Amino acid sequence: MKKWLCLWLVVFILTACTQKEEESNMNKQFVGRWEGILTTPNGALPIEMDLQRDSGTFSVPAQGLANYPLKSIAYKGDEVNITINLKGSMVGIKGTLKDQQIEATFQQNGGTFQLVLKPYQEQSITYDTIKVPVKNGELTVAVQKASKELSPVAVIIAGSGPTDKDGNSAIGGKNNSLKMLAEQLATQGITTVRYDKRGIGDNQSLLMKEQDVTIDVYADDVVQILNTLAAEKAYSSIHVIGHSEGSLIGILAAQKTPVTSFISIAGAGRPIDAVLLEQLQGQLPPQLMEEATAALATLKKGAFVQNVSSELQSLFRPSIQPYMISWLKYDPASELAKVNSSVLLIQGTSDLQVVGTDAEALKKGKPDAKLVYMEGMNHVLKNAPMDRTSNLATYADPSLPLHKELVPTIQHFILGE
Repeated sequence: MKKWLCLWLVVFILTACTQKEEESNMNKQFVGRWEGILTTPNGALPIEMDLQRDSGTFSVPAQGLANYPLKSIAYKGDEVNITINLKGSMVGIKGTLKDQQIEATFQQNGGTFQLVLKPYQEQSITYDTIKVPVKNGELTVAVQKASKELSPVAVIIAGSGPTDKDGNSAIGGKNNSLKMLAEQLATQGITTVRYDKRGIGDNQSLLMKEQDVTIDVYADDVVQILNTLAAEKAYSSIHVIGHSEGSLIGILAAQKTPVTSFISIAGAGRPIDAVLLEQLQGQLPPQLMEEATAALATLKKGAFVQNVSSELQSLFRPSIQPYMISWLKYDPASELAKVNSSVLLIQGTSDLQVVGTDAEALKKGKPDAKLVYMEGMNHVLKNAPMDRTSNLATYADPSLPLHKELVPTIQHFILGE
């Protein structure tokens, strides 16, 4: 009897040890940095998490929340249960590890949303950097060199808000659109230059106060980059590629410095108040829509808006109003008419932010420009359906390739093929 009891105890101990080892190994698969998208009624919200055995942190870059400590974290098999006391608001995250990603539900204030987390991936550095003298300092610029020694060079200008040189945004997420564009053009014999604007990434220190920046300051930075490239005499030709808001910035820069060509991708062709009101229509209740309309009219006159509802602070906060005033004074189509170089206009048919009306307006301003529509391409240069939820999901998916026609179209235009 004692012999059987001993054997049973040995089996029990070994089984328990095996279970603990398996559980420990499963826990190890959770440990590390994760990034993903929280799907909310207002769109996709990028989330970052650092999970450890007994602790962790939670970050929401778009909301300025960084490395916020978790209240508790517990693992059981392939499941993780997390609680966060977010300044008095309790958040619960329950996730399951499946196919190397965490599929979770995110609960807060009675609402339940879907959250998918993938292992965090550091951006690979495939470029050299140079420093360009600009107002109040130096701009750090990334140079993606082409394989051949003497090549054309194109300056890529990112879109509005906190969009970095890779096309990624703390608001929209990581899609690597401009990183892909730069790297792929380099393989086709075209050197590219891209950069983080003042106040973002590598050049965050160049902007101490948000109210100090205007669209003209951004354009002057591009002029300085173009002048630096021209002085090097290392390139066969110089070009500008502006995406979204970067299109207008590029237009203004191309007026001041001779370039071989200017390429607009998803560039607005109408004054930005018309574009913004079109985007806001249907997203704001009537009262806020009326307020936004009045605010834009005031700013367009060069005056400041004194009272702004909390719901519209992101658009009309006092510190952003100088920039808005500088932006509203320009009609992109009229400004494009002043550009003397050859012009290529590219517009995706699945773009939810900038539409065909804008491309046609730019074409009207510059009748000799070449206009190319790309079927199914959205605002972040990927293939996407018109369904809003599915379209916006591509903004935070760096695994998706660029639209297949984008790079060849730009390549042929720059090389004159």
